[in-house]
Amino acid sequence: MLNQPVNPVGIVGYGAYVPRYRLPGTEISRIWSEGNDESPVKEKSVPGLDEDTATMSIEAARNALARAQIDPKRIRAVWVGSESHPYAVKPTGTIVAEAIGATPATQAADWQFACKAGTEAMQAAIGFVGSGMASYALAIGMDTAQGRPGDALEYTAGAGGAAFLLGPADEALAVFERTLSYVTDTNDFWRRPGSHFPRHAERFSGDPGYFGHVIPAAEEMLEAMGTTAASYDHLVFHQPNIKFPVRAMASLGFQKAQWEAGLLVGEIGNTYAGSAIVGLTAILDVAKPGQNVLVVSYGSGAGSDAFHLRITERILEAQRRAPQTWDYIRRRVPVDYAQYVRMRGKLATH
Repeated sequence: MLNQPVNPVGIVGYGAYVPRYRLPGTEISRIWSEGNDESPVKEKSVPGLDEDTATMSIEAARNALARAQIDPKRIRAVWVGSESHPYAVKPTGTIVAEAIGATPATQAADWQFACKAGTEAMQAAIGFVGSGMASYALAIGMDTAQGRPGDALEYTAGAGGAAFLLGPADEALAVFERTLSYVTDTNDFWRRPGSHFPRHAERFSGDPGYFGHVIPAAEEMLEAMGTTAASYDHLVFHQPNIKFPVRAMASLGFQKAQWEAGLLVGEIGNTYAGSAIVGLTAILDVAKPGQNVLVVSYGSGAGSDAFHLRITERILEAQRRAPQTWDYIRRRVPVDYAQYVRMRGKLATH
């Protein structure tokens, strides 16, 4: 499904947040395989004892507001996409809206679509602003590290995410030229009510899951825009590991130089709802006016959202107004498996 809003919409502010704590993949391997399993990532980010999806969303949102330079009272929607909301019944969106000063005259809600909950919120925000119902809408994708101890997901399930303040295209640092959504009912990853950890059907994770959605979504976008792989200066795909996005991007004819800026999974793991959009924030940190960016997310269950973005002159000033994504990645504090277990509440104490 291709989408174009009635009124042009763009990103007027963006921000990322990644916790400082890092668990090396070798440490997970040491515990569960005596060091015999090779980790698919260098390390993953882990939230501190006082961090959750709400607190991290607030930090990313504040960075987005710093770049946008608008009064938060003008925001008419605050939407948070996540797999790890702190409450089963109580929206994270209201917590974030209150903390940034957007209440009470705003709409708030939570979104879920596995790893593309953040881009799902962005699609809705584009519609909200593009229809004229709002001047500004805030879309966030954020998650804490999840994964059953010893499971393959534990190696890559990181923490962090990104926030995007969407508004009129004439105020934007990046304009949405076109968006696209592509979904099917494919059961490759799920978590039932009451379950602490997600489960996955391994044979579905690549084909028909990831590759069966990311690649055709990208192909449809290229066809709709009349573009080729060479038309894009930067691109970022969903990053559950390093191998999947690199294989998908290479199969479509993209070159390493195009995806280098946004491929962060090796440093911070898969940030679930924020995976593709954290990569997008790293791209926006270095993008130049006139450049084209392709973003393709993926969420198990299953579906992809694709965005074609055009960078404007406003990017240059916005880049300097808040911490950049790599600022968060570089301020790392290593932890061992015991500290990780304590931070993530994986020990039963009652």
